[in-house]
Amino acid sequence: MYDFVPYQYGCFSFQANQDIATLEKYGYIAKDDNNRIMLVKTEDYMMMLDMFDQQYLRQLKNDFGDYSQTDIIRYTYQHYPYYATKSVIANSVLADCPEYLEKIENQKRHFADPQLFTIGYEGISLETYINRLIINDVRVLCDVRKNAYSQKYGFSKTQLATACKGVGILYVHVPQLGIDSDKRQDLRSQRDYDLLFDEYERTTLKDNHEALLYVRSLIDTHKRVALTCFEKDPRQCHRSRVAKALMGLKDKDYTLKTL
Repeated sequence: MYDFVPYQYGCFSFQANQDIATLEKYGYIAKDDNNRIMLVKTEDYMMMLDMFDQQYLRQLKNDFGDYSQTDIIRYTYQHYPYYATKSVIANSVLADCPEYLEKIENQKRHFADPQLFTIGYEGISLETYINRLIINDVRVLCDVRKNAYSQKYGFSKTQLATACKGVGILYVHVPQLGIDSDKRQDLRSQRDYDLLFDEYERTTLKDNHEALLYVRSLIDTHKRVALTCFEKDPRQCHRSRVAKALMGLKDKDYTLKTL
């Protein structure tokens, strides 16, 4: 199963798109001049599936097999308006249905109050991660990893920046606030994490105060900023100490929330 996000042309899955590219690369599928996907290898793939998945695919073909791409987009916008909230074509696709355009508008999240968030991507898909940012009206994603690289699909710097751009979120990498990976090798207990982060506060965070003030400027300008790193539990991630330092600055008008 795939997760989806509202994107420039509607409902989109980064993982599905990557899988399609991989299948095309290895010659299992091809795209025609109209960008329609066709099977190249002729094995009976249906027989490789269990009977329930076969049933789902047949029902999907029965329900939508005759739909054009525009028909499918229109159906999605009408029945799942959240996935049209970032669309650049919704007004043209639903030009004759103002009531659906109103539903789409009502799905958009806008908050006036300044907010600092923290979020980790451990254990969730890129789509789930991006949706959490959208739902909370995050406007800037501030990556505080020393090296913005991940073996998990979607979370290396270029991939994550591209995903954010597609939904109108500014991605910023602040490596000065990261921790060297070799310092994280032997963390076995919460006490180990606490000792590491205490040292981080005394050294890296103190020595890079200008980088901290830069993040503060992002909050002052854009109002809703999320600090991100890998760990799900903020107690096991240095972003919690960055957030603590930001919350300790004078004249702040923002609060802190963990996503």
